[in-house]
Amino acid sequence: MCARFQTPAQSAAERYWQLIDPLWRYEQSWRVLPTDPVPVVLAINGQRTGRMMRWDLVPYRSHGEPTGKVLINAKVENLETNYFWKGPWDRRQRCILSMAGFYEPHKFEDGRKEPFYVHLADREVFGVAGLWDRSVKADGTEVLSCALITTPANELMAQIHNEKLRMPAVLREEDHDAWLRGSAAEAKTVLTPYPSEVMVTWQVSRRLYANKGPNDASLIEPAEGP
Repeated sequence: MCARFQTPAQSAAERYWQLIDPLWRYEQSWRVLPTDPVPVVLAINGQRTGRMMRWDLVPYRSHGEPTGKVLINAKVENLETNYFWKGPWDRRQRCILSMAGFYEPHKFEDGRKEPFYVHLADREVFGVAGLWDRSVKADGTEVLSCALITTPANELMAQIHNEKLRMPAVLREEDHDAWLRGSAAEAKTVLTPYPSEVMVTWQVSRRLYANKGPNDASLIEPAEGP
């Protein structure tokens, strides 16, 4: 499953999403990790706005405390039935995670697993469908958190992410409003694999996994060697 991704520059994200009074502030990251604060787009009173949320869902019933599980990826097939996803889904707590690219592991025939970077050929900034929740600690501290949604892999991603055969639910531009503001039926119909022909991917260095190493554009440079 997708466990690392790249955020766009804040200025690029705000231009792309045409936000009204965004409430986010962040530095661009080429290696977002689970539990990091991430930029998400919401619809509030019919207008898009931006917020920062923890990437790892903390259910409202948890009183602001993480569950101890890794709640970063929600499968489209069980949004309506899974204990953690059903509440946000029923409450229409939908969001869009703002991205510039993401990473998936590929397993080679010799057993090696190497990271691949994936981005879109037709957009610098794109959105992945997500769910969010609000939980409050005993001291009144509010915790906003989210999880991205995954779908079955398209043809390209099935070759790259060849163990799990999954991919993030990348949204088409014309589907943003349906996901944020549409009915449950309308929102569910946009959760389909993004077309392979407008996705680009290449292998990158395993430095991606050195979580305390440099977090810069070198992480998306093509890896040397075979």
